[in-house]
Amino acid sequence: MANPPVAATRVGVVGVFATLDGALLAVRELKAHGYANLQVYSPVPNHELEGVLAKKESPVRVYTLVGALIGTTLGFAYAISTSLDWELITGGKPIVSLPPYVVIGFETTILLGALVTVLGMFLNARLPKLGKTPGYDPRFSNDRFGIVACGGPAQLAAAEDILRAAGADEVNDV
Repeated sequence: MANPPVAATRVGVVGVFATLDGALLAVRELKAHGYANLQVYSPVPNHELEGVLAKKESPVRVYTLVGALIGTTLGFAYAISTSLDWELITGGKPIVSLPPYVVIGFETTILLGALVTVLGMFLNARLPKLGKTPGYDPRFSNDRFGIVACGGPAQLAAAEDILRAAGADEVNDV
């Protein structure tokens, strides 16, 4: 006995818009109806669209600060421990003298700050993306705007209606 075919499950809907105004209207309406996790594709950067989405600030700057502080600490620790292990006494000067170590501390600050920043960017962007992004269409890089809304069956039906009311050229399943 063969198993009956399983219906494809919808995880979201994608609306394709020709104009920015239609996309902005759709995003505002979806946000007003409680859709929080929207994915928006745009062929050009647009500050108004970013403002409507109200995404939180990137935490990459925290990665940079932590990397820089660790770099400073390691740079000074390396220079001081090297001086203590290989004592070079010249003219009765102290073995550990901080002013010459500022250069090493600065360089390791920049080095680790930059490396941890790049690592943080990759982590926050979830790179590399090995699979296809759900709902993406190559037209979104050319001349169309795309909005992907995810949710349950009832939410998807409502999202589909909102996208059509906002003037979507197409509304497809994801």
